[in-house]
Amino acid sequence: MKKIIAMLLVLVMALGLVACGGGSDEKVELKVIAAQYGGKTAEWWVGFEKDFEAANGNIDLVVDVVSWNDIYTVVNTRISNNDAPDILNIDVFADYQADGLLLPAEDYVSDETYAKFYPAFLDQSVVDGTVWAIPDLASARALYYNADILAAAGVEVPTTWAELKDVCEAIKAYDANIYPWGVDMTTDEGQACFAYYAWTNGGGFVDASGNWTLNSAENVEAANYILGLVADGLTNTNPATETRYDLQEMFAAGKLAMMIGPNQISSYVASTENPINFGIASIPANEGKSTSSVGVMDRFMVFDNEHSDAEMEAITKFFDFFYEDKRYSDWVIMEDFLPATSAGGQIMAEADPAAAAWIEIVGSAQFYPAAKAEWADVKQGVINVLQQGLLGQDVQGLLDALQADIAG
Repeated sequence: MKKIIAMLLVLVMALGLVACGGGSDEKVELKVIAAQYGGKTAEWWVGFEKDFEAANGNIDLVVDVVSWNDIYTVVNTRISNNDAPDILNIDVFADYQADGLLLPAEDYVSDETYAKFYPAFLDQSVVDGTVWAIPDLASARALYYNADILAAAGVEVPTTWAELKDVCEAIKAYDANIYPWGVDMTTDEGQACFAYYAWTNGGGFVDASGNWTLNSAENVEAANYILGLVADGLTNTNPATETRYDLQEMFAAGKLAMMIGPNQISSYVASTENPINFGIASIPANEGKSTSSVGVMDRFMVFDNEHSDAEMEAITKFFDFFYEDKRYSDWVIMEDFLPATSAGGQIMAEADPAAAAWIEIVGSAQFYPAAKAEWADVKQGVINVLQQGLLGQDVQGLLDALQADIAG
C-alpha cells in the first residue's frame, strides 16, 4: 500500500511540473530584428547569439539582421501578420508607440543598465513623460574636406553658404573632373540633407513648442540653396541615387572635394590603400546663422507581445548582456559609431583619443524629432520634397503641401 501511495505521489508531482510548464528546462524564445550597419554586423550577431545562449541555457535567441533598405518593410509586414519581433533595433519608434505596440523601457531594462545611458539620449525617446525606447548607438556629422584639393584650388575651408558656393566654383574651375560638394538626397540620408541646411539657416522641423514648421521661410530658402548647388553642377551628378556610402568612396578616392558625413569616414579613408590628406570642420551656415551638427541615434524597443514573466526576464537579460561595458564598446567600435553609454564613451576615448571630440560633438548636436508620431511620414516627406525639387518642382508648394498633410 505504501508503495502505491509513493508511486501516486511521484505521479502527482510529475503532473504538477507539466502543468507549470515543464520546469526549468523549458526554452524561452526571443525574436530580434537588428539593423545591418556594416559588413561585419551579421557575423557579430551570430557570435552574440552563441555567447548569450551559452550563458542563458533556457533562452533561444533568434536574431534576424536586415539591411536598412528593407528593414521598414520587413518590420511592418511582420506587424501586419501578427508576428512582431520581441525586440527591434531601428531608428524610428514613435509611430509604433502611438499605435500602442510598445512597452515602456522601465518594464524591461534593469536599473543597472538604465543608469549607463547618457540622459540626453534617453530624452530623445520620451513621449508623455515615459521612455519608450533605449539608445543603441549614435553618430554626429561634420564637414570633411580634401586639404590638398582646396590648397591646389587656392581656397580656404568654407564657413558660410556664400563661401561654400565660391569654394565649389573655384574647385570646379581648378579641375572639372572633381566634384566639389557631395549631396545625398536618397531614401538613406535625404532627411539628413534637409536638416543640414535647414538647421544652419535657423529653420528646422519644429518650433520651440514642438509644432511642425516644415514650410517655414528658412526651410524653403535652405532647400532652394542646396538644390541650386546641384543645378549649377557643383555637386555629384545623381544626389537622388548616390548614397553617403557612394560619396565616401568618391571622397576617399580623391574624386570629391568636400562632403558632410559621420565619424566613420575617418577610419574608412585611413583604411584605403592610398589615404588622402583630409580635414574635419564645422558644417557651413548661412550668414549670421549658427552652425549645427546633426545627431543621429538608433534605438532598441520592445513590442508588447503579451510576454510571460519568463519572457520578460529573458528580455531584461538580453539587454544586460548586450550593454555589458566591454561587449557593448567592442560592438560600437567595430561598427565605427559613437556609444550611448558613459562607460562606452570612456572606453572608446581611451582606445581612440580622436573619438573624444566626436563624443563631445554628438552631445551638443540637434536630433530629429523622432519622438513625434508623424516623424516617419515627415522623414519621407522631406526626402520627396528634395527629390521633386531636383526635377524642377516648386519647393515652396511642396513644403506647403507637406505641412498641410502633417499638421492637418
